[in-house]
Amino acid sequence: MHRVTLIPGDGTGPEVSEAARRCLEATGVEFEWDVQQAGAEVMEEWGTPLPEHVIRSIQANKVAIKGPITTPVGGGFRSVNVELRRRLDLYACLRPYKYYAGVKSRYPEADLVVIRENHEDLYAGIEFEQGTPECAEMIGEIERLTHAKIRADSGLSIKPISVHRTRRIVTFAFEYALANGRRKVTSVHKANIMKYTDGLWLEVSREVAKEYAGRIEFEDRIVDNMCMQLVQKPELYDVLVLPNLYGDIISDLCCGLVGGLGVAPGANLGDDCALFEPTHGSAPKYAGQNKVNPVATILSGVLMLRHLGEDKAADRLENAVAQVIAEGKSVTYDLKPDRDDPTAVGTREMADAICEAL
Repeated sequence: MHRVTLIPGDGTGPEVSEAARRCLEATGVEFEWDVQQAGAEVMEEWGTPLPEHVIRSIQANKVAIKGPITTPVGGGFRSVNVELRRRLDLYACLRPYKYYAGVKSRYPEADLVVIRENHEDLYAGIEFEQGTPECAEMIGEIERLTHAKIRADSGLSIKPISVHRTRRIVTFAFEYALANGRRKVTSVHKANIMKYTDGLWLEVSREVAKEYAGRIEFEDRIVDNMCMQLVQKPELYDVLVLPNLYGDIISDLCCGLVGGLGVAPGANLGDDCALFEPTHGSAPKYAGQNKVNPVATILSGVLMLRHLGEDKAADRLENAVAQVIAEGKSVTYDLKPDRDDPTAVGTREMADAICEAL
C-alpha cells in the first residue's frame, strides 16, 4: 500500500487527475490517497493558494501527484508549482519526451529527457519592480559597481547560478542516464555571452562529466543552437540538462517534437520528496467539459509508479496508453487526425479505454 498525496488542481485539473487515479488503481497497485486542495479556489478559505497543510501532507507521504493549477499572468499570486518546488527542495524537474505511434508528429524518432534545475536562474524570483525605491537603489548600486548604464524606468531580475546547485543537478542527470540505460548527457547554456553565470554552469558541468568518463558521453550546446539542432536532428540527443529558464523553453520545444503538451508527463524530484504532474496548464476554458486529453497526467502516474518501485505496473500502464493511442478509436479530439472528428471521446472515456487495455 502506497500513501500518496493527491492534489486535483483547478481548471481541468480535477478531470485529468481523476482519470489518472482510476488508471493507477486499475494496475492493481494499492494506494491510499491523501486528497489535498490547492490553487485559486482555496484562496478565499485559506488566504493562500498553497495552505501549509498541503505542504505537510507531501512531507509526510514523500510522494504526491497533482493536476495542473492556474498561475495568473502578470499579477496575482506567484506560481503554486514554483512554491512547491521551493518549499520541498524539489530541485530536479524531469520531463521525458517520447513518441507514441498514432500521435501526429514529424519526429517519430524523438526520445529525449529534459532535466531542468528548479531553484536558480531568472526563475529564482529575485525581482525589483520598476519605479520602486528598491529598484532605483539597485540600479544605482549596479552602476557604481560595474559602470553599466541602466535606464531609470527599468525593472530588474537577478540571475543566480551557484556551484553547489549546478553540481547537484548535473550529477542528477548523469545518475539518471546511468540508471535508465541512456548514453549521453548534453549540458545546455549561453556561456559565450553570460560568462559568470552560464560560464560557471558549463565549467561545473565539465567537471562532473569527468567523473563519468567512459560510462556516459558528454557534450555541451549553446541554447539557441540547441533549439535548431533539436528541430533538425533530435535523434542525436538523449538527456539534456539545463538551467531553469532554458529548461522551461526547451521543454515546450520538445513537447512539439512528440505531439504536444497532451502527451508530456513530468516529475519534480528532491532528496526527500517527489511530485508528479503533467507539463501542461489548467486550461480553465475547458473545465467541466469532459474534453481534455488525460494522457500527460496518466504518464506522470507511470513515472510515479517507477519511483515507487512498481516497474511492472508502470510498464503495463504505459503499454496500455500506447495501445489506445495507436488504435486511435477511444482518444480525445487532439489525438485524432482531424480535431473536429465527431468520433473523439471525452476524458473519462479515454481513461476507461486505457483501464480496459491493462
